[in-house]
Amino acid sequence: MAENLRVAVIGAGRMGADHIHRLHTRIHGAEVAAVVDIDLDRAQAAIAEIPGAKAYATAAEAYESGDVNAVLIATPGFLHEAALLEALERDIPILCEKPLTPDAASAWKIVEAEQKLGRQRIQVGFMRRFDAEYAALGGMVRSGELGELLMLHCRHRNPDTPPGFTNEMLINDSVVHEFDVIRYLTGEEITSVQVRLGKATSKAPSGQHDPQHVLIDTASGVLVDVEIFVNAQFGYEVATQAAFEDGIVDIGADAGPYVRRAGRWGGQVTPSFIERFGTAYDVEVQSWVDAALRGEIGGPSAWDGYATAACCEAGVEAQKSGERVAVVLNEKPALYAGGAPRAAQ
Repeated sequence: MAENLRVAVIGAGRMGADHIHRLHTRIHGAEVAAVVDIDLDRAQAAIAEIPGAKAYATAAEAYESGDVNAVLIATPGFLHEAALLEALERDIPILCEKPLTPDAASAWKIVEAEQKLGRQRIQVGFMRRFDAEYAALGGMVRSGELGELLMLHCRHRNPDTPPGFTNEMLINDSVVHEFDVIRYLTGEEITSVQVRLGKATSKAPSGQHDPQHVLIDTASGVLVDVEIFVNAQFGYEVATQAAFEDGIVDIGADAGPYVRRAGRWGGQVTPSFIERFGTAYDVEVQSWVDAALRGEIGGPSAWDGYATAACCEAGVEAQKSGERVAVVLNEKPALYAGGAPRAAQ
């Protein structure tokens, strides 16, 4: 591996642009060598202030340039399968934004393709594992200092949703993060999902039932409930309460500064995931870079991406039926046997 990762960022939309800026300004050991986007003008705009970086309309052109030795995939999820297979053919480090792919069948194809390499090349972008509060809570679970973890209560609230945000996307684009962080905190697989639909907000667009209550079981019997409320209006909030045998732990609640002034009190609510998890994204990408330079991955694996895709499929089925739906997983390959659902911290 070269001294620095020379990264091709595929996708120059909101998430891709954020990663491009991050790699160029805050990450050590890596540089943006190329930006790939079907909208070549957007790709060129993304590299305007990055000396030496080049814009391409296809990933193949970027790879053939000889200037790239790693890739960060930030396209919409339905484009991930082809991009991942193309990158795996080149046997280079890959950071793929969630989801790995939109469904379990295609995610399993990626797992199989990576197995043929005989080593892990793919890190999946579940950034919550790198958030300081989630990491601290994970440490408490692993240390046993509060006894066994018994229950998790999760809140996931967005101010509103963009046009075209479907009912299924509440699971596939939002609760997907809870599925992964539950696996991270407990260190075990999710076995079933149930979705309860109650009174809906008038703020939700046509065809979207919001909020929803998701009930989840893990292999050891940890009970989890998730409130997913994507048109909550007031701002962006992601919080978790963990019930242990010997204590209760809350993370993600209101933070300072908490001000009392002119007869009023309070603080500010983060407007989006960028502000809430900006530092976590920095830690995540730096972990990927550091691990890639060692020939390893520094976070969630392709298996984690596959397992989470299977949870999402069960969740969408549960939305439609209202019944508890089992999460069905293939046998875990030996390549991932040492990789429990936790991230390297």
